[in-house]
Amino acid sequence: MSREPRRLKDVLDQRQFAVTVEYNPPKGTNIAAVLENAKQLVGRVHGVNVTDNTAAVVRAGSLPVCRLLYELGHDPVMQMTCRDRNRIAMQSDLMGAHMLGIRNILCLTGDYPTVGDHKDAKPVYDLDSVQVMQLVLGLNGARDMAGHKLDGSTSFTIGAAVTPEADPLGPMLAKFEVKVKAGAQFFQTQAIYNPEQFASFMKTVRPFKVKVLAGILVLRNAKMAEFMNANIPGVSVPQAMIDELRAAGDKSEDVGVEIAVRTIKAVRPHCDGVHIMAIKATHRLGEIITKAELG
Repeated sequence: MSREPRRLKDVLDQRQFAVTVEYNPPKGTNIAAVLENAKQLVGRVHGVNVTDNTAAVVRAGSLPVCRLLYELGHDPVMQMTCRDRNRIAMQSDLMGAHMLGIRNILCLTGDYPTVGDHKDAKPVYDLDSVQVMQLVLGLNGARDMAGHKLDGSTSFTIGAAVTPEADPLGPMLAKFEVKVKAGAQFFQTQAIYNPEQFASFMKTVRPFKVKVLAGILVLRNAKMAEFMNANIPGVSVPQAMIDELRAAGDKSEDVGVEIAVRTIKAVRPHCDGVHIMAIKATHRLGEIITKAELG
């Protein structure tokens, strides 16, 4: 029997182990598959992230999909990148999101347009992710970025990103502290594949009064793992995992699910929750939650 959904903030404040998942909006208007999948997870997860044109590929907007998930009974986490909007548009979207029941914002810089499918698009980057957190803090205090008083404040929980397996780690730790000072209340990490290294990272950041959710990205095959190693900074899939995926042949996605479950169990003692990303494998999310004994 599923539990009633609760706010992600309440789960984190009560020091319970949080479980969040992630959806890409469709490239188009057919939202049926996302909603059908999300229905199965109501009461089993504490937050549902919706990406904001991730990898600079045009998709439907995060805000309307967040609202649809909210109507299902989820607590959405709206991602907001700095790539596509100036400070006016950001503040307008954030006030609108609050009106529609969204209470969690994940502030991200955003991939440069040249990596996406509209390579001639002009990047905005009016603000960086830290400045967006400061902007959100201002809206929570009923002031816009220019200092003008708002008729009704927002009440967002502010999220940020961190890469625990960055090499060297020093600059990432410095940025982590800057984000905490800017108002970050929880962090969702880049994909974790080395639990011992993650445990060491967590020991370093534990003095900060913030929550950390370990990023669990489901590997579908060896080719995907090799692509990530070559193209995503701060991600390091061990060769043993790549060999395990390759040896599985047509069953490689099953092995990817098992790796995700193993990783969740390994990181759980060290963090405040997990953020499960199952790109093109969202149909396995319920299975992963069950096998990892998350609910």
